[in-house]
Amino acid sequence: MFGNALILALREIRRNLMRAILTTLGIVIGVAAVVIIVTIGSGVSQSVSDSISSLGRNLIVLQPGVRRGPGGGGANVGATPFTLDDVEAIQREVPTLRAVAAVATRAATAVAGNANYPTQIAGTENAYMGVRDWPLGEGRAFTEAEERNGRAVCILGQTPKNKLFGAQDPLGLELRVGQIPCQVVGVLSAKGQSSFGQDQDDLILMPLRTVQRRLIGKPDVTNILVSTNQSEEITDAKRRIIDLMRERRLPNPDAEDDFRVDDMVEIANTIQSTTAVLTAFLAAIGAISLIVGGIGIMNVMLMSVTERTREIGIRMAIGARERDVMIQFLTESVMMSGLGGVIGIVLGLGITVALTRFMAVPFVLSPLVVVVAFVFSAGIGIAFGYFPARRAARMDPIEALRHE
Repeated sequence: MFGNALILALREIRRNLMRAILTTLGIVIGVAAVVIIVTIGSGVSQSVSDSISSLGRNLIVLQPGVRRGPGGGGANVGATPFTLDDVEAIQREVPTLRAVAAVATRAATAVAGNANYPTQIAGTENAYMGVRDWPLGEGRAFTEAEERNGRAVCILGQTPKNKLFGAQDPLGLELRVGQIPCQVVGVLSAKGQSSFGQDQDDLILMPLRTVQRRLIGKPDVTNILVSTNQSEEITDAKRRIIDLMRERRLPNPDAEDDFRVDDMVEIANTIQSTTAVLTAFLAAIGAISLIVGGIGIMNVMLMSVTERTREIGIRMAIGARERDVMIQFLTESVMMSGLGGVIGIVLGLGITVALTRFMAVPFVLSPLVVVVAFVFSAGIGIAFGYFPARRAARMDPIEALRHE
């Protein structure tokens, strides 16, 4: 029975091929739109996750000051800088930490020969590379004596290396940071851009005491980077750090925090939640065209029922049951919507591959999205084909045979 219904449906679609193509166009567009939006949304979420991970494994960032402005936006204001005593207190009082690194930053122009390049100078310790999961690409780290005595040595990020030295090997060569002659002892491996559009490779590392004494002129610590051994330990570590900093920095227990403690997992989850909501919203808009396509299918099927009234009467006169007629028209409706779904999935995936390459985000294919898109398109065929099929099945055979 289903085999005959399938053959008759294919024959009817082939007989009115152009009409069938135009009818399924709404389904094709709707399914393609949903597949494109959901797949690109998954790719953007993956890109954000990878980018956040590249900042450092289980990373916690301490910054002085509080956020002012709508929604917590705006710059840090009222900031009292951290000190090395704060860093030592965290190392001493907070367990389960993998590494702690103090950072003092300053913008400066680096000069090598005839080339100069404005970049970010980060005074820090070797622990910085451990906290950030950032291995050296060439050369060596700072020695203990260089860190302790504040010697003028530096480790280049890939961007200043390329800007100042090009293809030349910079190890052992000198450059000038501001007015400070500095010997290059290492080069960091490439990190690339973060999810916030920042070039992570655009920096030069120098010993913390060198930057404090010779660039900044005071023993301030701009921020403190902390990493835990396990991601499950982040929440407890944050709580301990906040309690410790409040004890050290706020004489009044009821005073507002004058520092911020952020972890990358929380930031990543916030961004991914926002992306998921936007993706769902846009996918819902794309799904509207599926409804429009379903209305088109219902309209065409009603027209088909009218055109084939005499055929329906003949079939029922020679023994076809209401069920047989209903299955026949439902099969045609589901075939059109199902074929539209398949074409929409293929078209959507093809466009998504091109868009992900253009947008430089990973292509993340979810089999569930493909299956749901196809099932939903087939369901549209059943939902919007039922009324025309029911109308055909309930025709009076005598009246149908009289139809001209």
